[in-house]
Amino acid sequence: MSDFTRLNMPKAANFGRNRVKSFACALPLIVVGASIPAEASDISGNWARGDGNARVRIARCGTDICAVNTWIKPGTPKEKEGDKLVMSIKEDSEGSYSGTAFDPQRDLSYKLTVKVDGDRMTTKGCVIAGLICKGVDWTRIN
Repeated sequence: MSDFTRLNMPKAANFGRNRVKSFACALPLIVVGASIPAEASDISGNWARGDGNARVRIARCGTDICAVNTWIKPGTPKEKEGDKLVMSIKEDSEGSYSGTAFDPQRDLSYKLTVKVDGDRMTTKGCVIAGLICKGVDWTRIN
């Protein structure tokens, strides 16, 4: 559009063009903001295990959610940085998730429940049809 045409357009037409431009510029920010849940019950983020021996980062990985060890206390057996747990879980209610988890390092699958309340999370994994279960407490870290 030439400068002459733009200057001679009615103000209403310019207003519509400016709104479209503003929306087009803001769209990437809206999409990014919408894809990052802000609820206190969100499972994503960095977490420290209650025993102080591990820290993980939980984030989407494809259609699943992955927990990746980002730090392991020296001397902690059977764990190392970079180990991953792949979770296929869904939110049942506010802050309560359930589904399955797969540990590729140990080739084990678990039935998994997760409860998130603000900066606290409790995970419970079960094997052998729920006969053997273990729960772990976590604290959200920055």
